[in-house]
Amino acid sequence: MAFLFNKLQEAVKVLAKSPTFARDPRKMQFEADINRLFLYTCYNRLGKSAEEADVDEVIEMANKASVDDQQKQVQENIHSQTRNFSTAMDSILLSDSTEGDGAGGGSSKNADAAPRRSGLSLAVGQRGPSSKHPAIPKTKPLNLAEVSLRLKESIGYTLDLKPSQISHEAAGTGLFVNGEADVGTVIAFYPGVIYAPAYYRYIPGYPRVDAKNPYLITRYDGTVVNAQPWGSGGETRELWDGSRLPENQPISHSNDEKGPDRLWKTLSKPLEGTQIIGGVGEIIERRNPLALAHFANHPAKGMAPNVMICPYDFPLTEKEMRTYVPNVSFGNPEEVSMRRFGSFWWRTGSKESGSDVPIMKALVLVTTRALCDEEVLLNYRLSNSKKRPAWYTPVDEEEDRRRWS
Repeated sequence: MAFLFNKLQEAVKVLAKSPTFARDPRKMQFEADINRLFLYTCYNRLGKSAEEADVDEVIEMANKASVDDQQKQVQENIHSQTRNFSTAMDSILLSDSTEGDGAGGGSSKNADAAPRRSGLSLAVGQRGPSSKHPAIPKTKPLNLAEVSLRLKESIGYTLDLKPSQISHEAAGTGLFVNGEADVGTVIAFYPGVIYAPAYYRYIPGYPRVDAKNPYLITRYDGTVVNAQPWGSGGETRELWDGSRLPENQPISHSNDEKGPDRLWKTLSKPLEGTQIIGGVGEIIERRNPLALAHFANHPAKGMAPNVMICPYDFPLTEKEMRTYVPNVSFGNPEEVSMRRFGSFWWRTGSKESGSDVPIMKALVLVTTRALCDEEVLLNYRLSNSKKRPAWYTPVDEEEDRRRWS
């Protein structure tokens, strides 16, 4: 397998310089990232029994397939792994009587109690939630630590939070793999509240959203995920709307701007008459051992990242998996369409979706090599157009420039 992985890595390096990628720097970097994710996740899908001919076929496909086709395959690969993870979590948490009920099935003693209106819903003028809301299914009385241990027994790895091995003080808590994970594995989910560009003004702290929150991250399409409300998870399956900061919320160890793929640019002008959808949140499993991607640190000088960011468009029709995807969307992302012009986002009218399947624009971390009992390191790719923290050492200055061009 080591020989096959080395062959794959050589292909990654060669294809990264492919002349077929877009000339626009930002789009070029996006396409290069999709190409790498295609290679890694397809390799992972081959499994332990992969032969050299199989790897050759994957490399050939990466050479010939369009970026759109590669992107679709990446989504399929990520979704397949997420389904396997969800199945493992069901076997851990659900009794025989609740299996098959889905995220909204089952019952509990609190299922009929109307939840209080959140502070967020009051602040933006939402209507009070309906007393009719999904029932929370009964689950086994396991705490997060117990679930994490059983997940490792099931899939071979879990995640732990421990003091980072990065030497600078701002590193604080680090994210560690406990167990073994092969290259191309979905190692972590980036949890929290998802904001489409139309709702930037509702990100706490706007317009300086990153001043006191190092747990923001953006996708190439402008979608922002705020992991601060998630903290380090919880001990229940609950109706969660991300409107309150948990007691065990992540702590910023420095005033330096530390978050990955930060919002350095000025955010867009607020939309007029924005309608925020009322509701009580989603049934989310807070005992999710993999919902800790926001604790991954940037590698120190002389170290290399071992994961990369991957956009994941989760199909909301997958009701039985929904509870294990640790995100909720703010507002209605299908309501308006936003278009990027330079550093600004503008409203362009009604949303025209190319698919009839509603999606939630999430993010996961994918391993770029096999990991075993070690710290997870993510290239933050901070913009080189602004002053960066003293602790930040670029992994690839050219990639940083293209990402934020």
